Amino acid sequence: MSVGVRRLAVLGEFKPFGLIAEALDGKPADNFTDKYDYFLFDPELTRDRDEADDFDASSDALSDRSDHELFIRGNRIIWSTGSRVFKRFTLPSPVIKACWCHLGDMTEALLCILQVASLTLYSTSGEVTSVPLSPNITSIWPLPFGILFQQQADTTLTTHFPFSSSSPLFGTLDISRPRRETGHSPQHNVDFPSAFDHIVKGGTTSMSSHLILKDPLEEPQLTYIEERGKYNIMKEFDETTIWTSDKIPLMASYNKGKMQHSVWVAELMNSNLEVASANLLDVVPAGVIPKQFSFRRIWQGKGAQAAACKVFLATDDDAAPIICFLHQEQKNLLSVRLQSVEINNDILFDIKPDMSWSIPAVAAAPVIVTRPRVKVGLLPYSDIIVLAPENSLLLYSGKQCLCRYLLPSGLSKARVAHNLEFQETASVSHHPKIIGLADAIEGRVNVIVNKGQIFRCALRRSPSSLLANDCITAMAEGLSSSFYSHFLGLLWKDGNSAYMAEADPGANSEWDSFCGIILQMCRSSVKSSKHFKSKPQSAWEFLISSQFHKNFCKHNFVNGVSSVTSFDMQEIDSSGLNLDGKQKLETSFYSELMVESLACLHAVYENLKLDTLRKRDLELLAVLLCDVAKFLGEESYLDHYIRDFPCFSVKVGMCTAPFSRKTPPSLFRWLEDCLLHGCAYANINDLPSLIRKDGSSVVSWARKIISFYSLLSGAKQTGKKLSSGVYCNIVAGSHCTIEELTVLAMVGERFGLQQLDLLPSGVSLPLRHALDKCRESPPIDWPAAAYILLGREDLALSSLARSNKSKEFKTQTNVNLISMSTPYMLHLHPVTIPSTVSDTIGLDGTKFEDTDSVDGSMIDGMEHIFSSSTQFRYGRDLRLNEVRRLLCSARPVAIQTSVNPSASDQDIQQAQLWQLAQRTTALPLGRGAFTLATIYTLLTEAFVVPKLVLAGRLPAQQNATVNLDPNVRNVQEIKSWPEFHNAVAAGLRLAPLQGKMSRTWIIYNRPEVPNAIHAGLLLALGLHGYLRVLNITDIYQYLAQEHESTTVGLMLGLAASYRGTMQPAISKSLYVHIPSRHPSAFPELELPTLLQSAALMSVGLLYEGSAHPQTMQILLSEIGRRSAGDNVLEREGYAVSAGFSLGLVALGRGYDALGIMHSLVDRLFHYIGGKEVHNERSLSSTLSTDEHNRATAQMLDGNAVNIDVTAPGAIIALALMFLKTESQAIVSKLSIPHSHFDLQYVRPDFIMLRVIARNLIMWSRVYPSKDWVQSQIPDIVKNGVEGLGDDTIDIDELDAEAFVQAYIHIVAGSCISLGLRFAGTKDGNAQELLYNYALYFLNEIKPISVTSGTFPKGLSHYVDRGTLEMCLHLIVLSLSVVMAGSGHLQTFRLLRFLRSRNSADGHANYGIQMAVSLAIGFLFLGGGMQTFSTGNSSIAALLISLYPRLPSGPNDNRCHLQAFRHLYVLATEARWIQTVDVDTGLPVYAPLEVTIAETDHYAETSFCEVTPCILPERAVLKTIRVCGPRYWSQVMDFSPEDKPWWSFGDKNNPFDSGVLYIKRKVGACSYVDDPIGCQSLLSRAMHKVFGLTNLRGRDQCTNGGSRPGSVTVDQLVSTFSSDPSLIAFAQLCCDPSLKSRSDVGFQEFCLQVLFECVSKDRPALLQVYLSLYTTIGSMADQFTTGTIVLSDSLFISNLKIAVAYNEALLNGRLTTSRGGIVQSYFIGSIRKRVEDLLNPSEGLKDCLCNYLNSGRWPNGEFEGDKGPILLSWYLQWFGVPAPSVIKAAFDKIKPELKSSSIIPLLRLLFPRTDIGAITNIYKLLASNNS
Repeated sequence: MSVGVRRLAVLGEFKPFGLIAEALDGKPADNFTDKYDYFLFDPELTRDRDEADDFDASSDALSDRSDHELFIRGNRIIWSTGSRVFKRFTLPSPVIKACWCHLGDMTEALLCILQVASLTLYSTSGEVTSVPLSPNITSIWPLPFGILFQQQADTTLTTHFPFSSSSPLFGTLDISRPRRETGHSPQHNVDFPSAFDHIVKGGTTSMSSHLILKDPLEEPQLTYIEERGKYNIMKEFDETTIWTSDKIPLMASYNKGKMQHSVWVAELMNSNLEVASANLLDVVPAGVIPKQFSFRRIWQGKGAQAAACKVFLATDDDAAPIICFLHQEQKNLLSVRLQSVEINNDILFDIKPDMSWSIPAVAAAPVIVTRPRVKVGLLPYSDIIVLAPENSLLLYSGKQCLCRYLLPSGLSKARVAHNLEFQETASVSHHPKIIGLADAIEGRVNVIVNKGQIFRCALRRSPSSLLANDCITAMAEGLSSSFYSHFLGLLWKDGNSAYMAEADPGANSEWDSFCGIILQMCRSSVKSSKHFKSKPQSAWEFLISSQFHKNFCKHNFVNGVSSVTSFDMQEIDSSGLNLDGKQKLETSFYSELMVESLACLHAVYENLKLDTLRKRDLELLAVLLCDVAKFLGEESYLDHYIRDFPCFSVKVGMCTAPFSRKTPPSLFRWLEDCLLHGCAYANINDLPSLIRKDGSSVVSWARKIISFYSLLSGAKQTGKKLSSGVYCNIVAGSHCTIEELTVLAMVGERFGLQQLDLLPSGVSLPLRHALDKCRESPPIDWPAAAYILLGREDLALSSLARSNKSKEFKTQTNVNLISMSTPYMLHLHPVTIPSTVSDTIGLDGTKFEDTDSVDGSMIDGMEHIFSSSTQFRYGRDLRLNEVRRLLCSARPVAIQTSVNPSASDQDIQQAQLWQLAQRTTALPLGRGAFTLATIYTLLTEAFVVPKLVLAGRLPAQQNATVNLDPNVRNVQEIKSWPEFHNAVAAGLRLAPLQGKMSRTWIIYNRPEVPNAIHAGLLLALGLHGYLRVLNITDIYQYLAQEHESTTVGLMLGLAASYRGTMQPAISKSLYVHIPSRHPSAFPELELPTLLQSAALMSVGLLYEGSAHPQTMQILLSEIGRRSAGDNVLEREGYAVSAGFSLGLVALGRGYDALGIMHSLVDRLFHYIGGKEVHNERSLSSTLSTDEHNRATAQMLDGNAVNIDVTAPGAIIALALMFLKTESQAIVSKLSIPHSHFDLQYVRPDFIMLRVIARNLIMWSRVYPSKDWVQSQIPDIVKNGVEGLGDDTIDIDELDAEAFVQAYIHIVAGSCISLGLRFAGTKDGNAQELLYNYALYFLNEIKPISVTSGTFPKGLSHYVDRGTLEMCLHLIVLSLSVVMAGSGHLQTFRLLRFLRSRNSADGHANYGIQMAVSLAIGFLFLGGGMQTFSTGNSSIAALLISLYPRLPSGPNDNRCHLQAFRHLYVLATEARWIQTVDVDTGLPVYAPLEVTIAETDHYAETSFCEVTPCILPERAVLKTIRVCGPRYWSQVMDFSPEDKPWWSFGDKNNPFDSGVLYIKRKVGACSYVDDPIGCQSLLSRAMHKVFGLTNLRGRDQCTNGGSRPGSVTVDQLVSTFSSDPSLIAFAQLCCDPSLKSRSDVGFQEFCLQVLFECVSKDRPALLQVYLSLYTTIGSMADQFTTGTIVLSDSLFISNLKIAVAYNEALLNGRLTTSRGGIVQSYFIGSIRKRVEDLLNPSEGLKDCLCNYLNSGRWPNGEFEGDKGPILLSWYLQWFGVPAPSVIKAAFDKIKPELKSSSIIPLLRLLFPRTDIGAITNIYKLLASNNS
């Protein structure tokens, strides 16, 4: 067959873009080399595997996108796309080789770059990994699962060993040593060092020539070679790899010594085969062996002088993969054909020896030309472009040469134009000579011509006509190989048709030329059949007509094509062509080809019927198919097409020589049967064989629909194949119902809402039904795309957030999601700002000023707190503004004075100012808690700290400012620590994005001269855990400044950041600051006690929970040691720090941490001063000798300990060590005094500490009731206090004071215990109890209100006011710890009162103000978004913050370091949750039902919260459910576990940073817009509006427009639904031009449909209802008027499926909870209407009679052109079979039954046909016969 000639389309002259980019960059680098390299690649390579499969036909448009280029010069790489640079990489050393590869199971492509001794991997998302390699690795090659390394043999092995000895050599296999040596050592039975020695000594015994890297974090693995059933380590050092495939695991290599090429296949090692050199399987358990790979040689080709210069994969014409070797010196292309066999989902490759051939070639490349979009398994179907030795360019498909390509002749030096014309006159001599090919991608190739130019050329691709393309692809997939190659030859042959020869032919000419080829084949078939009447003429014809040829054709079909086609041929044989009547003819090659082609094209035809947008294509195809069917005499096929397009009946005429009775497959018939009777009943022959074939791309649309229907009607699945015979991808996810399974299949097939809209409306109904049914409560483990498909974007977003966290690479793209959603739903949701937010965001609300303030723009550190979420938290009330006012320390305070000042007033003002300064300096502590982690920011600018202003202003004198007089008091000294707290508060605001802090930012903010502000920042960052970024030199530089507060902040900050890690470097830097631990040789350091206390606390935090014995001994001795500093007063603070520290180290570990250290507890009790310990010698014997040397420093007074100093620390240590252990023994020793002597002996504040300690140990016994508090008070105290008011009882004054002191301290201690026990729980009982006690104490100080209850009165006579104040404030602080983050109003009012009262009363000491400030901060912790946890470490941190000794002034650090008060940060948890409306993206209120697990205090309980709210702790949280009628329900289940709340970046955090996405139901308003639900009475409003619109439509003339104030439909709909299609439709309904034009009935229908869609939240049904309604309307119009509206009968099949769906619902085949998706009486009325219309008239009966008798369609005698159309409607609706079928049946049964009616028998024969139609048919046929 002569080959055709084609022209190349020249795209332009080619030059690597990297060269242009370099020229644009300017002058080259110093290490510039002249050598460069580049390669072009398809951007597909770099896409994620997940999205690689294009799923819609339009993807062909992508094929013309630009190629990408990687340009390499020296150590620089430029990746460019088209003509722009995409990325640049610069590496430390020159690049040896670069390639793209997918590692292991990663979806993302990596760019792998080999340098000397290292491999660098760049991911497309920007991550870089570097893998060190052996210097022997010479090359890398991509495989589908990893990278293959080629390693050269190393003679100097001992110097260069590829692995370090510390690393496990071969995963966990020790192959080198014989079996008997391998001992049973516990570490995977491998002794690595000895294995290493063995290998090094043994020379190259275990060095592999090829290694495979599967994961960037693993070592490269050895590879094995499989020979005769054994595995040996691959040591083929002579085999140089010359090619690998990244699609299938193949490698080609060349052996220079043997002069041979080999092809290898890489496989997973089979565990059944033995590994030579050591049978490991007896020793190593199977699970331990990692996946190892072996190579198996499948082909060898000898006799090549040099390695092939190019190897590539292509496909043979029957789609088998072939490997091509281009031998340049022999000028030929050797092709070797691969065979693949699939066994248990594993594909095995092999090569048969005779399957190779050669083509003469100088250059060759794989291109995708003949069948784009078609994949064979993993490979695209690729052809070969070959440059033959005589310089002609040929296109091959397998062995078959299709055509020759020529360059256009006008290629001169001039610029190449795109539309180069052939100069017909020009002679061939002007053609430039092609001398080479390069860089082939898809259908583009670089052609090198003899003038040295390179042109980028495109080979003519698939047709631009989608229909022609589909038909060619269908024939490629459906025809057997011999037929297809013949067809391909005709297609590419250059006949008279202009098909594919032009550079850009129009789509129509392409389709015409395709039809021409098909009809030419038909004519050939007819010719040949005539020709064969005589005897075969030649040997060839004899062969063609022989039996052998027929068998050959049958058996050489493509695998997977079912035998239906061969069965058809037998039918054709048996029926014969009836040319002479009796003479049977052998069918010719062409007839068989045409029969197969008809089957393929019919499959395309049935597929197109299911796509509403391709009606025009369907008509064109129907015309062609009518011709083919007529040629072949396929009567039923012809009838099938004419029924669909009755207008063709005149043009096509009748089938002249029918000889086939085959029924054509019909998808609509199958779908209908499937709905009515189930998948098993539907006839499999109604599905074209092409649809049942796996991997067929052209009819995949129909295959998807068939598979969904199959699943919906209960098909079973085995692997990918369903029992209905089709294949289907189902995405992973749990499912209980068939509907859920169908939805998963829709996601697996990427079938989204957009695709659903393309289906005929009736066909889409069952699928919409499945979606609707799953929408209410889908399973929780589905992929995000499935939720989008259901219209549950709320669940999709949470699912996406989960999957993003679990992926290492966060490149989750939303390709899937976008494809699932409808195009008109994306980005179109109108954003409505909820009214509350807009109200409060208004300027009046947020501009916070006192009425008499001077400067409103002042920064007070809280200006950012008014975000939409905090506003939402408190609604319209102004409590945040009030908190901000109370905690503001950045503006002068108002002082009340008389209008006319005198000299004495100055002193009064100074006194007042001094009192107020005490308050102002305490405010930053509370502000830090209030603004905790509320700024999410990228740290770019300098750190700003608001000013601390101690001045006052005089409102009476125009706000004149008054400053503190520096002569009277030292202002700087009072400000030093408050400045520190102020900076801590400013630093605690920061919550950097992604939780990352940069070291450079911290260093950037470091001042030249150390100051308290930077010190505070360091502590704040440390408490957030961000100081890990500092390195040891930074720490040294800070400590070397020897600045007190900087050192304190840094030590505490580092310890908090490294909490519980025991980091040695940090530990050393802390111990430097504890002089008593310095060795004797160490130089003396004068360190303030303050620093030593901070260092001790830091040690505790660093070793928290470790129970490190040595540290515990050190800290124990520190509790009792006199501090080396000169300030004796600070000893107690030092001991307390040591006590806290000891408690932290053994936190909650009790005796199990102590082991043998019972003496440690005894010694603590000794420090407490317990009377139980008498044996002094046992104590001193526990001291080490080192401690004896320094025992002089022990705080012993003679032999006794100074209890006043050591007791608090020891009590705290015991409390924390035995926290929650319920240890009765310890509690009994920590007794509360119950005798007169004890009361005098134990200090009252120590009694309080003992109460706290006892309750922390007996954690579960703490109960929030007054009785429990009373039970804490010993009887002697209780009786003593109750007897105070009774004059009859004589009580000594001293005793009375002791009783009252003990009483108030015990009550305060119990309240603190309650605060800690219920921290952050908002427990109602605890809140009420603590509030009552606070009021009681307040009344005792100064009667304010009448308190209820039976509390003892008159305490203030016996106790000084300061003590009562302190206890009151500790109780209030505990109350705010319980209510942390809640902003509880009653508590807040109490705090506001306490803050205001003290300044006037003169009792405003600093400590008390600090307590109030902290309490306000705790109550609004983190702006109300944080709360406290009750985990062990949280309780410890809170106890440190609440330690019940309040400082007396801003610089008082004696008993407890003020910096420790900030440690509450370590106890906070962000358990806050807000709900965000997924459509608007705005926060909304929503009711949540929270269920908490059973505890000691209560059974399992559910309660309602309104978001935003704070959730209970993880230890009790069971479920959260979004409830209420306005939002779609959503349930989240948790397993209660005693763990801290999820952190920000936690992989399994169920809440995406505290956000729960919810979706509002259509027809409900949000709670912001409609708090009480009066607007959601949707139906009333809608009906009201309908009434108005109807009236308005009728009375338009009278009214002259609508009344003011009336609501229009579109306004109403937009209130309830954000769906753009609904809103647009509503606007259309309101359009007055529509009203004046169309009928009222249609308007009413539209409004009712709109109401139905809005109220039931099914916007997609608009188009279904309208299309069904208008179809029926058009049908009726066509009957009544003469116009032809519908010229085909396709809509009838669609209506029948809608009716079948309705019946399936009614008879229970499809189940539903919410009723059918379309109202069933609507479908019922449609059915009735159609049947009424089609009730046959006389004219129609005559036509029917003619049709049944002779198969003749009406020809203008009935109703003109409408006749055939009406007849086809009748036939389609009532399911009348083809006339030949009816006649055959009638003739068969008529003779048998003379007497009785044969209608029942006909009914049995034609079950699909309507009984009325059967009766009509019988009457007509009977009357004819008679």
